[in-house]
Amino acid sequence: MPAEPASEALPQGRFEGPQAFRALVLSALEAAAREGWREIVFSDPDYADWPLGDSATAQALQQWSARGRSLVMLAESFKIFERHHARFVTWRRMWGHIVECRVCSGQGMPQVPSGIWTPAWFARRIDLENYKGMSGNDGMSRNALRESIDECLRHSRAGFPTHTLGL
Repeated sequence: MPAEPASEALPQGRFEGPQAFRALVLSALEAAAREGWREIVFSDPDYADWPLGDSATAQALQQWSARGRSLVMLAESFKIFERHHARFVTWRRMWGHIVECRVCSGQGMPQVPSGIWTPAWFARRIDLENYKGMSGNDGMSRNALRESIDECLRHSRAGFPTHTLGL
């Protein structure tokens, strides 16, 4: 299957700062909706500083959602979602059949990278504290991110269920 074309509107090169990172995440989701990307992978230790609870993000996710799409989310923990990303939690309940959440944590497990991977574009935070990273369609960098994600996925387990059953 050929890679999807990378959007010309998506950032290419270095980024720095929390506002740049949040804008980058939203730009990627808007491009995914506009261009009908089939596959997206989000990866982050905990997503605490991602704009997943913002209304613009929820709108972009809703516009992207369709049959045949898939979003894989990898984390060390999804604990903050109920408190900080309520709009995302609501969207996920409706579209849980296209979202797979995986947890990779524990002693001896690989470190979960922070980034977005698609078949044609990527964004990776190298320095989480200072929000520094790279984005673009460079195949070598995109493949390196995917290899890091795949290593974590090999050691992961299902996490963040769509619905929580209570007693």
